[in-house]
Amino acid sequence: MPQMAPLWWETLFILFTMSFIMMSMIMYYNMKINPQKMNKMKIKINHFKWKW
Repeated sequence: MPQMAPLWWETLFILFTMSFIMMSMIMYYNMKINPQKMNKMKIKINHFKWKW
């Protein structure tokens, strides 16, 4: 396996970090915009009878 320059590792780290932040923001705003669907999901979850 060839050696990778430290700048390349830093670029990869920044790329993955920024993609994680962007996905987190997308998920946050997706749930924030659709609160009605979330309420329906909460009601469905409460009807489950969990047996542990």
